[in-house]
Amino acid sequence: MASAPQAQPLPMFYKDLVPLNSKEHANWKIKGLDNASFMQSQHAIPLTVDEFPNAARNYPIVFSIGENSVPLILMGLNEGVNTFMDEEGRFNQPAYVPAYVRRYPFMLAKLRPDSEELSLCFDPTTDAIGDFKEGDPLFDGDKPSENTKSILEFCEQFEQAGHRTGQFVEELKKMGLLMEGEVSIQQTGVEKPFIYRGFQMVNEEKLRDLRGDELRKINQNGMLPLIYAHLFSLQIMREVFAKQVEAGKVPQVTEAPSL
Repeated sequence: MASAPQAQPLPMFYKDLVPLNSKEHANWKIKGLDNASFMQSQHAIPLTVDEFPNAARNYPIVFSIGENSVPLILMGLNEGVNTFMDEEGRFNQPAYVPAYVRRYPFMLAKLRPDSEELSLCFDPTTDAIGDFKEGDPLFDGDKPSENTKSILEFCEQFEQAGHRTGQFVEELKKMGLLMEGEVSIQQTGVEKPFIYRGFQMVNEEKLRDLRGDELRKINQNGMLPLIYAHLFSLQIMREVFAKQVEAGKVPQVTEAPSL
């Protein structure tokens, strides 16, 4: 029997992680969830660069602070606030669903620290997988079912997109294009603006001042459209703020907590 993945901090959404195998899970099935309550209290969700064009239509795209920065969509501007979901954990409007969400409750993980091999694992606390009478089988005998093969392929594609995303962020850093972000939003009837910090964004001034060869490089390698998708999406922060106001979820302070 395969051993459980080595103890380490679990990614967002995941409460536990075990490897999928035909001995323990031979008769298990997967079924659709009635809601996405596992993400209901999350205001920032990881995003890959492959998704920038689609995600930028619905959400602000920013970059996390810290050394290992990652792109994030903002579903709310404050901790624990998700303006895109209702009280039952369902989307309250048509919107793009990030691959990070669609991947759950599966993911690829190392079973041993001395190996680079990744195995398909899942969160056993979810209601989507179990020894159900109904649902799509995870195994056909001792072999993965076609459904499981599709899940594995999706997780592999997600890992590859994650690698491309890491390269994109590293290139932004090398070019000195990332800076600490700040957005000031003035609410009608409130004297002082709400100021949101705690994220990174592309420095438009430095982008405009790039040398011709640098600009040509990021245009040819596909980075430039992604950068502009990020910059254009920042305008949606005001729409998200308005949704928080409508829902009564804006803190009564003039400087809001960091993202």
